[in-house]
Amino acid sequence: MNRIKEVLEEKGVKQTWLAEKLGKSYNMVNSYVQNRRQPSLDILNEIAGILDVDVRILIVSNRKTL
Repeated sequence: MNRIKEVLEEKGVKQTWLAEKLGKSYNMVNSYVQNRRQPSLDILNEIAGILDVDVRILIVSNRKTL
């Protein structure tokens, strides 16, 4: 899972803007945002750069804390 949706909302950025910056279709970006598809690490890094956040902000850990 990822936090792209939350970060977009925090930044006040629309999915259409992100799609344009990535050179991807709105449908592809929407599938990332809705967690139907997970972006590759390269794309995730690109998204982080565009949104000016550390890539770790975009990732939700599946690891359980002890």
